[in-house]
Amino acid sequence: MDYSDALNSYTRFAFDDGSWTREVYRKGSGPAVIVIHEMPGLHPLVIRFADRVAAAGMTVFLPSLFGVAGKPVSRGYALTEMFKGLCIRREFNAWHDGRSSPIVDWLRALARQVHSECGGKGVGAVGMCFTGGFALAMMTEPAVVAPVLSQPSMPVSLSKKSRGAIDASPEEVACVKERLTSEDLTMIGLRFKGDKLVPPERFDTYRRAFGERFEAIEIDDKDSEPGPIEAHSVLTVNLQDRPGTPTKLAEERVIRFFQMRTGAAS
Repeated sequence: MDYSDALNSYTRFAFDDGSWTREVYRKGSGPAVIVIHEMPGLHPLVIRFADRVAAAGMTVFLPSLFGVAGKPVSRGYALTEMFKGLCIRREFNAWHDGRSSPIVDWLRALARQVHSECGGKGVGAVGMCFTGGFALAMMTEPAVVAPVLSQPSMPVSLSKKSRGAIDASPEEVACVKERLTSEDLTMIGLRFKGDKLVPPERFDTYRRAFGERFEAIEIDDKDSEPGPIEAHSVLTVNLQDRPGTPTKLAEERVIRFFQMRTGAAS
């Protein structure tokens, strides 16, 4: 089935870093923001968020890393893509072994390219769910200045020890710590408080590593919009899209953060 209408206001191009080639969708003008979609793919509610970033004065880039671009979310679709991500796709690392996913190198290369094209102070990046931690590891690329980790669900938490694990290597964490301090940068993390895919221990790890440079936005489950997945996707499926709701305020905070750090606000 063709779901391309969901992206008909975007231009599409293929980006090849020498190891991987993926389709990328682009919209807007101004400094660049990379929106890395969640499971099961680049679905319409991720596109809705990207539309709002573009409307706020930035050029948004939507890489399509898995799934079918434009296809709506369903529970069966999500489970199928999650299985492929955990067990088949070699460009992703979903397990606790102290390293980031290989596809992050591709995302860093994309960040360098779009920064050279769009200018500004740097590039914003948001990962969601399966890709939630990617924006952290991307910060080893100097162009990335505004990382947002929305419901970072990897690595898979199969034991008490792994509940606090993050999908970045010690070297990447050390680089990010140095950059946050020396360049006076910050990062944002978002989660629903009862989300079992994002244990509170994971946010505790971010707090220990980055201190006050890590801004945690943690939302009560009761403030989640019902959907195929309950109390998980802060900026998309479970966003209560009404003024003043906690999830809407979180969305607005993330967009302001991108504007400020990339230079769009000026």
